Amino acid sequence: MAKKRRPPNIKEKPPDNHLEAKKYGEPRTFDPNFKGPVVNRSCTDVLCFIIFILFIIGYIILGLIAWVNGDPRRVAYPTDSQGHFCGQKGTPNENKSILFYFNLFSCTSPSVMVNLQCPTTQICVSKCPEKFLTYLETQLLYKKDKNSWTYYSQFCKTPIPKSDRTLSQILMDDNCPAAIFPSKPFLQRCFPDFSTKNGTLTVGNKTMFEDGKGKTRNAGELRAAANHINKILDAKSLGMKLFEDYATTWYWILMGLIIAMLLSWIFLILLRFTAGFLFWVFMSGVIGVIGYGIWHCYKEYNNLRGQENSHLTIYDIGIQTDISMYLQLRQTWLAFMIILCILEALVILMLIFLRNRIRISIALLKEGSKAIRYVPTTLIYPVLTFIFLSICICYWAVIAVYLATSGVPIYKIIAPAGQCEHENKTCDPEIFNTTEISKACPGAQCIFAFYGGKSVYHQNIPTLQTFNLFVFLWLINFVFALGQCTLAGAFASYYWALEKPEDIPPYPLFTAFGRAIRYHTGSLAFGSLILALIQMFRIVLEYLDKRLKESQNNISKFLQCCLKCCFWCLEKAVKFLNRNAYVMIAIYGKNFCRSAKDAFNLLIRNVLKVAVMDKVTDFVLILGKILVTGCIGVLAFLLFTERLPILIEGPSLNYYWVPLLTVVIGSYLIAHGFFSVYAMCIDTLFICFCEDLERNDGSTEKPYFITPTLHGILNKKQLVPQKQKE
Repeated sequence: MAKKRRPPNIKEKPPDNHLEAKKYGEPRTFDPNFKGPVVNRSCTDVLCFIIFILFIIGYIILGLIAWVNGDPRRVAYPTDSQGHFCGQKGTPNENKSILFYFNLFSCTSPSVMVNLQCPTTQICVSKCPEKFLTYLETQLLYKKDKNSWTYYSQFCKTPIPKSDRTLSQILMDDNCPAAIFPSKPFLQRCFPDFSTKNGTLTVGNKTMFEDGKGKTRNAGELRAAANHINKILDAKSLGMKLFEDYATTWYWILMGLIIAMLLSWIFLILLRFTAGFLFWVFMSGVIGVIGYGIWHCYKEYNNLRGQENSHLTIYDIGIQTDISMYLQLRQTWLAFMIILCILEALVILMLIFLRNRIRISIALLKEGSKAIRYVPTTLIYPVLTFIFLSICICYWAVIAVYLATSGVPIYKIIAPAGQCEHENKTCDPEIFNTTEISKACPGAQCIFAFYGGKSVYHQNIPTLQTFNLFVFLWLINFVFALGQCTLAGAFASYYWALEKPEDIPPYPLFTAFGRAIRYHTGSLAFGSLILALIQMFRIVLEYLDKRLKESQNNISKFLQCCLKCCFWCLEKAVKFLNRNAYVMIAIYGKNFCRSAKDAFNLLIRNVLKVAVMDKVTDFVLILGKILVTGCIGVLAFLLFTERLPILIEGPSLNYYWVPLLTVVIGSYLIAHGFFSVYAMCIDTLFICFCEDLERNDGSTEKPYFITPTLHGILNKKQLVPQKQKE
């Protein structure tokens, strides 16, 4: 029998060394029955699936418990010093929806920022004061005009028939404010009615006024006190103007987002024609910029010839805070020139020696554009991902609010000066004024702080909030994993179709989604669990950093910084590995660990192609996002700044940057959604491409599934039929 002829050398041949093959796994062998994603598969990672379902059931039970015990009205309605809601129906405060502060000047106390409460009595009122009035003035006017007292008494805790008490008694009983000022409701709270008159800040057209305790105050002091309660007091007029701008431009914003969607779709479709052009134009620009830098450094180096002190070295002048001193040395520009020359040489050598791999990457980018054209339903999937993410975020936020508002009102002692040994201790507002604490700490108040309790549930609310956050992270990562596995299955069906598009199975996206949910929920939960644990640990590190920031030394700060960096890198590496593992799951239907191992070995066997492919893809996607966002941003800028009067008349706005930023950010998010599908397409095609090279050799019996373009780039030759070999 004739000796079998050896096949010709193949440039992208997997490693032949036995030890190396064993180390990085055995390459795939030819399987005549393999026609793409495996149809007959079984459930994977069942244990993790059970744990995942149990956590979801626990999450639902937590939501029910929080719903029974929590009360979101405690967030929606202001709460007075007794813990009662302002404006709540069915209560004595039903018609009193605004919170009134007895003494705003006490809100400048340092305890406001520590305890998040102003150390003054707060009551619910039906309307805010509209004029200046002190308790002493009402006493003087009582006999002549009782209406002034009637008006003043509505801002007391309990109705008082006449002003026959002294000021000290009123302040001791804490029943009425010492003075009231013209105010307006903002965020359901009475804030002073500030205005500016001839450049001077005023309250009710006054710059100076009495505070009811014998002191003369100015509007600036009252403004400082009000700002300690609410930092967004100045946002009232701004918020109204922003609302007006959105109401005027909402249809323009919607039109801009629709155009961004169309541009993203067109860009992806045209990539099959422009990917190579864009990449080489960009690389030419990089080489040109570095070359200009070399020329500029040489020019500066030559111009400094003969100038005084330019011959000195960096070592001679030592460490200087003025960086411009270094730029006056010839040695500095020489060092810059050498560095840029090395960088230029590296870029050129990389392009020369990696040109074939770059051509393969560009060809795969073009193939990805073609795949999306044949499976257009994949561009709709980001909408489904957005819906799932919205559900998870809303559920997490609702549970967090219900947990935070669970329990009974808890009151704590707050002193205006912030110097009381009993401060922050719990108290009973009904009997506080009769206790020794009120005498030991003059001016101290027993004020509502938060909602809590002594039951097991209330004592473990922080733990339940942690559980809420962890399951939320797990679900978010699961949604992303489901999307990646679904898209990978759809694009793998496209790649392994020998005759495209005739052999592409019907409804590849929906088929892949059904397979992922039915068979691989456990595997997807396993991968997302690993990511959730890493992200949770990073959040704990950030929390500890915030809490212990003042007490840390340099060593602990350094160690914490190292931990943050390590876990950030770990999260990126796990995301990359998971992404490729989901592709393997979509194709072969194996469990997560087996798929992750196979994906890792496959990528290691093609490590150079991986590096080049990753960078080329990143460049094209970033360029696409910038192109789409930039085009929409420029058009929106010209429209909202009324610089297109000939073509179209733009709207008249208070702040043009408000709709402009909305359009730019929205366009970027839309482009990111489209290009995330494209990135998953490229990753899937690349994995399939590497598998194809290992499984087949391009012969009649083992034809490649790659397109003729890629086939030509690889310089593969069709081998003779098996009969001729013999």
